[in-house]
Amino acid sequence: MKTEVKVPAVGESITEATIGAWMKKSGESVKRNDVLMLLETDKASVEVVAENDGVLTIQAEAGSTVKIGATVATLDSDLKATATIMSPAKKTETPTPVLEAVASASSALMGLSASGPAVQRIVAENNIDTSKIQSTGKDGRFTKADVMNATSSSSVIPASPQAKAPAPVYVPAGLSKQGDKKLVPMTTIRKKIAERLVQAQHNAAMLTTFNEIDMTKLNELRAKYKDTFKEKYGVGLGFMGIFAKASIEALKAFPTANAYLQGDNIEYHNYYNIGIAVSTEKGLMVPVIKDADQMSISQIELSIRDFALKARDGKISVDDMQNGTFTITNGGVFGSLMSTPILNAPQSAILGMHKIEDRAVVVTTAKGKEIQVRPMMYVALSYDHRMLDGKEAVSLLVKIKEGVEDPERLLLEI
Repeated sequence: MKTEVKVPAVGESITEATIGAWMKKSGESVKRNDVLMLLETDKASVEVVAENDGVLTIQAEAGSTVKIGATVATLDSDLKATATIMSPAKKTETPTPVLEAVASASSALMGLSASGPAVQRIVAENNIDTSKIQSTGKDGRFTKADVMNATSSSSVIPASPQAKAPAPVYVPAGLSKQGDKKLVPMTTIRKKIAERLVQAQHNAAMLTTFNEIDMTKLNELRAKYKDTFKEKYGVGLGFMGIFAKASIEALKAFPTANAYLQGDNIEYHNYYNIGIAVSTEKGLMVPVIKDADQMSISQIELSIRDFALKARDGKISVDDMQNGTFTITNGGVFGSLMSTPILNAPQSAILGMHKIEDRAVVVTTAKGKEIQVRPMMYVALSYDHRMLDGKEAVSLLVKIKEGVEDPERLLLEI
């Protein structure tokens, strides 16, 4: 009995996908629920499994863009498996003397062209056949000693009275030892990321405001409780959980930053779905922590860890990335000191975290103002100026700053 393997519907508005890779070979026998292929949509990667036992016949190769519902393979329970693991055949041909001579001469010319002008001058003046001498320099270059020793050997070609010394040989411009350039098609996910980023810049009046956060108290809190926290909840006490909580409190005070612009209307949300930007091999993804305002710090940290593991394994689903109302991205993990994050449409605001660095700052103490070295982080809030005025955006970022700088007050919700 033969059944068709079709591209499944993987999300609303998704009309096509790319076959990322086949997990099984054509002609191979598979069992029900075996993973057949990895399907890349414009939002996530999806595993397609076999619905029954049978021998697989692939009809669309990896890298092909296919429509939702299209048949890409068949499973036949009446066939016998024919796929075998083939080892590469060993080449038995030996190069001909002519090819050996050409290869030797080519290698010699490359080595000479990479050598210094003094070496090239000696070769030219003494009419040395570089294909007959051994180069000892780096990357096949001839040294001065190589060519000087060759002047008394048979490598010197007698020159006729009328012959002119050959000009130095150079590699033509544009060639590289690393190889030629190549074109690689963008994946469906990468194309969608590019499309959404350009769309966000074209369709929104995007503006960014900056501030800096003193991380002293949060660092002290983490140092004091990180071991107890991990022992109790099984996850590390990171920065993201605190920043998510601080952002939620700020969004409650400025609800427009948690809203969408829908035509001439503003769609306000009475829930807080916080997107956490995650970098993967396939590109940037933003899984969403649903109802994050109802979660504890430990629950948020556990959700972030689970998303990170799913991203690593390519198992983030379309549902994981839908219905976000506000996004947080942390370029600091890659060493970024400051950046202007791009809106994650249709959201109206995004928070950018950055690298923590010790800096000299003026601090007010009981003795007055002092210069102290503090761990500081620049933060950025990009927002849609059509929805938020500058005063609202700046005030929202200041409220996030206040929450992170005084985490005890944040946790007590006062």
